[in-house]
Amino acid sequence: MKHLVPHDLGREKAKRVAEAAWGSYSSRFAAYHPTCEWQNEYSAHIGFKVKGISLKGTIDVGETDIGLDLDVPFLLRPFKGQALQVIEEEIRRWIGKSKAGEI
Repeated sequence: MKHLVPHDLGREKAKRVAEAAWGSYSSRFAAYHPTCEWQNEYSAHIGFKVKGISLKGTIDVGETDIGLDLDVPFLLRPFKGQALQVIEEEIRRWIGKSKAGEI
């Protein structure tokens, strides 16, 4: 199920927010080997490793929201909510920075 983070930035600014948020997330959680590969202008495949298991997902930047989806193996489902929460917090922080003119 896709987790949506609403925004009112428009798609172009929201993409810059998503890129900045993922960059910040990647620095803070480098031990999880985060990856992000943009498939097209507004959709990226993301991934990281937890306890030797690879987790994959997507980020989709829309006009009014940024969608996050993670494909998590059953044994790590408790981690899914935590991971989405941390990513969402990072996105919200960068939305605030964008509104303050910092991006």
